[in-house]
Amino acid sequence: MKHLNKALALMAIASSSAAFAASDFDTLDVDGSGAISQAEASVDSDLMAEFTQLDTDGNGELSEQEFSKF
Repeated sequence: MKHLNKALALMAIASSSAAFAASDFDTLDVDGSGAISQAEASVDSDLMAEFTQLDTDGNGELSEQEFSKF
């Protein structure tokens, strides 16, 4: 049981670190296009919840400037 608790704690820390890292523009811009598509943003539920509001030019992508408002 002790080992299970340690393993669960490590998994929780790792997943929260991964979620934090995914909130970085360069990390989310997987294809290196200079913009974050909805498909790329889909890994971050908080970003997806605000995607439409952040996409001020309505082109379906977030520029680095639009993303900086997140």
